[in-house]
Amino acid sequence: MSATDALSPRDVYSASCPCREVLDLLANKWSALALGALEDDGPQRFGALRTKLEGISPKMLTQTLRRLEELGLVNRVVYPAVPLHVEYSLTPLGRDACVPLTALRQWVEANIDRIPLGG
Repeated sequence: MSATDALSPRDVYSASCPCREVLDLLANKWSALALGALEDDGPQRFGALRTKLEGISPKMLTQTLRRLEELGLVNRVVYPAVPLHVEYSLTPLGRDACVPLTALRQWVEANIDRIPLGG
């Protein structure tokens, strides 16, 4: 990225804007819920996260955590033990992302009865 790119305005409505990749990740329910679980309960192991996020498959949780880690929202620490102990926690950037995601989660919980869901 050039210095000019760093100073150019970002526009999520533009197909070429890199913001779209981050928006796509954060707008994903599993990403939003994983970040929320780490915010609410602090650092957690994979099994604890899987239990908290009812309905997520191990494969989906692995993919979600890897992507959140790649983008700097989640830390993954491996502790040498038998068996291996892996713990996930929020980075400062991840904590920042939780602010609007928490507001959205709270809004949904407060307004779910007003929303006509199919099914």
